[in-house]
Amino acid sequence: MATTQERNQRNHRLHDAAPTAVTVPAPRTHGDTIPATTAGPVRYVWAAARIAIGWVFLWAFLDKLFGWGLATPAAKAWTNGGSPTAGFLKGTADHTLGGLFTTLAGQPWVDWLFMTGLAGIATALILGIGMRIAATTGGLLLLTMWAAELPLTTNPIIDEHIIYAIVLIGLTLTGAGTTLGLGTQWTATPLVRRYPILK
Repeated sequence: MATTQERNQRNHRLHDAAPTAVTVPAPRTHGDTIPATTAGPVRYVWAAARIAIGWVFLWAFLDKLFGWGLATPAAKAWTNGGSPTAGFLKGTADHTLGGLFTTLAGQPWVDWLFMTGLAGIATALILGIGMRIAATTGGLLLLTMWAAELPLTTNPIIDEHIIYAIVLIGLTLTGAGTTLGLGTQWTATPLVRRYPILK
């Protein structure tokens, strides 16, 4: 007959051998995003960065469209027959890729592509919608402008174009469109549910 001590030892062994419950997260379905880790005041910082960079794109569009005199004189406004790309691209003639970019200066299709890009990226960032496409197209535009200015005169590698491109990636990864923006409502639309790339 087992003693009390033997019974207690046997019970401890059985208890130690018993499987413990493990919580396994549900698998994500295609198109689901990883929840943003930002919370509290940090999300407002990202939202402010989103709106501020959106304004940078919007101002560039409006100034080149109407020639409000800060970067674009009224006589060179797009509405007055000027080219929104000619000034910048012709100024790259002495740069590494100047031969390529000067041939694009002032071409109508380049002007339309540039201005449409500025307006679309600005709208997406300010409203907090279509952040994936805004970050991708905005990043490509910024990298193109960075390449046009090589070699840089103030820093061998990094300038504001690279910084803005990195911030655009951060805005998308942190879900910055849902704070002070329409990102949540946009994501819930049938169009975006069907095509998650539009988030």
